[in-house]
Amino acid sequence: MRIMSPLIAVLALVLVALVTAQVPGGQALLGIILPYLAFALFLGGVVYRVQHWAKSPVPFRIPTTCGQANSLPWIKQNKLDCPSTKAGVIGRMLLEVLLFRSLFRNTKAEIYEGPKLVYGSSKFLWLFALLFHYCFLVIILRHLRLFMDPIPGFVAALEFGDGFFQIGLPVFYQTDAIFLGALAFLFLRRVLLTNIRYISLPADYFPLFLISGIAITGILMRYFLRVDVVAIKQLTHGLATFSPAITGQIGSIFFVHIFLVCALLIYLPFSKLMHMAGVFMSPTRNMMNNSRMVRHINPWNDPKIKPHSYASYEDEFREFMVGADIPVEKELPAQPAEEEVAKAVE
Repeated sequence: MRIMSPLIAVLALVLVALVTAQVPGGQALLGIILPYLAFALFLGGVVYRVQHWAKSPVPFRIPTTCGQANSLPWIKQNKLDCPSTKAGVIGRMLLEVLLFRSLFRNTKAEIYEGPKLVYGSSKFLWLFALLFHYCFLVIILRHLRLFMDPIPGFVAALEFGDGFFQIGLPVFYQTDAIFLGALAFLFLRRVLLTNIRYISLPADYFPLFLISGIAITGILMRYFLRVDVVAIKQLTHGLATFSPAITGQIGSIFFVHIFLVCALLIYLPFSKLMHMAGVFMSPTRNMMNNSRMVRHINPWNDPKIKPHSYASYEDEFREFMVGADIPVEKELPAQPAEEEVAKAVE
């Protein structure tokens, strides 16, 4: 049910879009009203989540340290895995955002007969995650040609490079095939690997099915089903210029596609997909590890509460600690009677 329930939910969305596109006023609802509403919810949700994270206090320095910290001059520091300067943090963030460096460093652990624990490289997840995200980015940038007139030069260059290996007409975009392959890998990884399947929830499968639905409907429109491209261009350009209009017979598959896109925009700010903004707000990534150079004071400390060292704590509770057989650094002072007994024994 963890797999079937999100799949049924996405199929239900497809059915709702197909039915709505056939009723009077349904195409205007799916093609004009819903995109504006979804985009507004997307922007509002992203701003809300980022503001919420920004207001969360971080009283301690908690950067992830994967290398040698800055210490003695003759010990070489790992400036990217344990940065102590802003330049190091920026470099670390760039590698994380652009190349998924922490995922590249990921390893897998397996138990063999013995028992023996063996650690090995695990680069396939990094590779397919990188392909998925960059193909998604290229596809989004390619779609700018539908919203802008004239088409920017970088979009035309991107389309040319993406369709360089032309196979028939229309031009075959290689990112379409790579994107579907990466999606298939991410899904099969959750299904076939027992440990990953055990911790996977419906919230992990739903975005995979939803994005797959968007990709499949887009591919169907481009390569298999006939749609009115001119009418689509007029609608999307009208959406960008706040003068939308639906002309001609666009085709129901287009409204299914745009409905799934709107569903993704609405879902994204309130899901795990917000890691696209959360990575910038993560204190384990955006903080300098300079605790040895700068004294950091917890902003939550109440100035009325004085520090209570362990020595003063033990002075206050030493008798009770000894009575509970808790080790103490200083023994209790000898009582007068005990001192006389000790002298008599001597």
